[in-house]
Amino acid sequence: LQRIAIPLKRNLFPLFVRHDHNQIYGRQIYGQFDGCDQLTTIDLAGGIHKTVALLHMESWRTEMNTEIDRINQVLPTTPTNEKTDEIRQWMDAVIDKMDHYKAEHHR
Repeated sequence: LQRIAIPLKRNLFPLFVRHDHNQIYGRQIYGQFDGCDQLTTIDLAGGIHKTVALLHMESWRTEMNTEIDRINQVLPTTPTNEKTDEIRQWMDAVIDKMDHYKAEHHR
């Protein structure tokens, strides 16, 4: 698995329980892509790119495109067991930034 396309959505990945070999009780983690050492590219599906193109200021569009592209810069060097967390944190950062710019736009 090298490339995936996913929608930009909070809480897209559910928690699941991982049991380590000496552990009676599992711990809840986000690990859907942990172990996918070849995963290097995320494409966003849906209308986010159209939304970014409609942002009022060019600097906002540039910042959003930079943030969207950031995951594909860091994912190749992200440790295999941290891929899902990295993707989740990136998605939250993109959503937070977009929410901020939308609020600014409607002022």
